[in-house]
Parts: sequence; structure tokens; C-alpha cells
Amino acid sequence: MSNLKKNINLTEGVIWKQVLFFALPLIGASIIQQLYNTVDLIFVGNYLGKEAAAAVGASSLIVTCLVGFFTGMSVGSSVVIANIFGSGKKGKVKDAIHTAIGLSFIGGIALFIIGYIGAPYFLKWMNVPQEILKQAVSYIRIYFFSLISVITYNMGSGIIRAMGNSKTPMYIQVVGGLVHVLMDALFIVIFDNGVNGVAWATFLSQTINAVMILYYLKHTESEYRLQFKKIRMHKDIQLPILKIGIPAGLQSIVITLSNVFAQYHINSLGVEAIVAFTAYFKVELPIYLPIVAIGQAITTFSGQNMGAGNIERLKKGTKVCILMGIGLTIVSSTLLLIFGRQVFAIFNQDSVVIDYGMRIIRTSFPFYWIYVVLEVLGDTIRGAGKATPPMVIVLSNICVLRIVLLFIIMALYHDVRGVAITYPITWTTTALCMFVYYFKGNWAKKVFK
Repeated sequence: MSNLKKNINLTEGVIWKQVLFFALPLIGASIIQQLYNTVDLIFVGNYLGKEAAAAVGASSLIVTCLVGFFTGMSVGSSVVIANIFGSGKKGKVKDAIHTAIGLSFIGGIALFIIGYIGAPYFLKWMNVPQEILKQAVSYIRIYFFSLISVITYNMGSGIIRAMGNSKTPMYIQVVGGLVHVLMDALFIVIFDNGVNGVAWATFLSQTINAVMILYYLKHTESEYRLQFKKIRMHKDIQLPILKIGIPAGLQSIVITLSNVFAQYHINSLGVEAIVAFTAYFKVELPIYLPIVAIGQAITTFSGQNMGAGNIERLKKGTKVCILMGIGLTIVSSTLLLIFGRQVFAIFNQDSVVIDYGMRIIRTSFPFYWIYVVLEVLGDTIRGAGKATPPMVIVLSNICVLRIVLLFIIMALYHDVRGVAITYPITWTTTALCMFVYYFKGNWAKKVFK
């Protein structure tokens, strides 16, 4: 495999074309990655029943929370590598790759141990109903076997994207996605393994992804090639990675923790509400995934241009991404509002679940375009090497404010819409804070000199 011909130098060329063509494979990769859990829900909802679907849904936030920190670490690695790549210091890229992969191995092992031991305690703390607790614990403990592979793939794909190649991770995700669908059918329909089969399907598909990403890095051009015997922590690179990665990881945990508190209130509404919100987090993907992809694109764009000292080009790219994201979001959210019932029926045909789902999307979808602003501005600042300010803004709004609102609103209005309304409110406050820091903050400084 050859990497160099597929890499894109984002420091020159027509901005909107570069961002669009870089973002499209990211959207594809994100869709395929989310397909794993979506296919799980389709199989579980149609073959195992709503209790099993609720067990999978109630467990997913714990996985997201624990994985989130090391996903943030991959952001740190990606930003540092993009910065070095943009500055033209190719000799340092190889050291950064070996440091990043070492961090993924260490983090994956630690996360597996913590998650496996703590699974029942986490689920009880989240107020998971007793009737689905046993299934949820069994599912999540098997799922934790896959976390080393999940983290390794995410770190490796972040490395490849940082050098301007967004297509290869997507191709690898296609293979993993096909394997996952086949394994779901095998374990659930043929072997009748229940929710445990869903977790084993995830383990096998994610392990294949991790092996393929490591193979790619090991067989790329010599100046970027991964050599397992050279995996070590290079201190001059590790520190910038940690300075960016730790706040980014904490931000990811903070967002998930706010969702855990939301899940606590959702769980108090009954099994139908749990299933409805589990489906909602899949129904919103056609809106959410393009926004995330645009955010990933601007992170790499920002990192490379900051390394090259092209600040004005960086700011122009930010404007392009915001306009592009808002346009896509308005179209996709409108379509989902029109065809919401049909989409929810894909995941569960229970009429009560579908009614709950429609209440949720009518409350949040009309305001989803606001999320574009906070995502793009935050990722621009983070890509430039300033991860702490976005973390503080998210902590204050998405976590603290949202948790306070959840307790106040749910005490007054105990309904799924009471949970749903907290999302657009906190999106708005977060976007305003990001907007102020983007124009007033001192974030445009080089990460790696």
C-alpha cells in the first residue's frame, strides 16, 4: 500500500473543494461505523424484543463514556501530526505515529480492565431497570473485549487522516461493516446467542478493523512506516499530544456524562421511553454524522494550516465549513421530520415507541443547525492546538447547565420532551460561548515548533 499519493495537502488549493472531498469519505466512514450499532438495534428489535433492545441501549452510554477519553487522545495525536505534516517536518511524523500507537495499546488494556470490573456498578448507578440489568451486564462485559481494537483503529485512522488521507479509513470501515452485519445474522438468527451475540459481532468486526489499520501503517512509505519494535513514548511529542488529548478526552467524557444523566431520567420513564431514545440516537445520525465529519475535516485543515502559518486560510475554511454544515443540516432535519414515523418503524414497530420518538424529534430537530456552529468553531480551535478552552465551554454548558436543566424541567414536566428540550437550549449557549472565544480568544498559535 502507498500512503503518500493519497495524502492531501490542505494548506493550498480551493478551500471548499478540499474540505468537501476530504469530508465525504469521513461521512462515509462515520455512517459505516455507526452502522454497527444500528444493525445491532435492527436485529435486536426485530428478533429479541424491546427488553433486549433496552438492555443494549442502556449499556451503550457507558461504552461511549469510557472510550471517549481515548478518542480524545486520538484527537491530540491527530492535531500534533497534522501540525508537523503541515510544517513539512516529515522526520518527526514517524516518531509521532509510534507514540500514538503506543498510547492506544496502553489505553485499550486499561479501559478493558476498568470496564469489565465496573460494568454492574456503572449500570446500577445509571438506574437501569432490574428486568434488563442482567442482560445489560452480560452484553457490556463481552463488549469490553473489543475496546483494545476499537481504540487502536480510532488512533490509527486519526493518524492517517492527519496526513490528509480520509479515504483509507473509510475503505477499512466498509470491510468491518460487512463483517459486522454477517456476524449479527450468524450469532443472533442462527446461533440464537441473544444480546451476547451482538457484542461478539462487534468484537470480531472491530478486531478486523484494527488489524487492517495496523497493516496499512506497517506497509506504507518508509518515512511514515510503523515498526512495532520502535513503539515508544517520545517525550517531545507525547507532551503536546497530552496537552491537546487530555482536554479533548475530558470533553468527550463530559458530553457523555451529561447523556448518562439524561439516560437516568429516560430510564425513569419506562422501557418504551428507553427504546424510543435508543432509536432516536440512530434516527438523528443523518444529521449528526455530516456535522461530525465536517468537524473532523476542519480539525485536520486547521492543524495543517496552523503548522504552515496560514492563519487567514484557516479562518476562511472555518466559514466555509459552517455554511456547508448549516445547509446540509436544514435539509436532512426537514426530511427526517417529514418521514419520522417511517424511520422509527425501522428500529421498532411498537406504536407507543414511535409516538415517543416523534415527540423527541419535533422538539430537537428544528434547532439542530445550531450544533454546526459549536462543532465547527470548537474543532477549529482544537485543531489549532487549544483544546482546553473548548473543553471548559462544553463542561459549563453541555454538562453543568444541561444537568441542572434536566432536574428542573423533569421535576416540572415528566415527559420525553422534557429531556429533549435540554439539547437545543445547551447547544445555543455553547455555540454563543464558542463564538465569543473564536473572535476574542488568543488561540492562533503553533502547537509544535
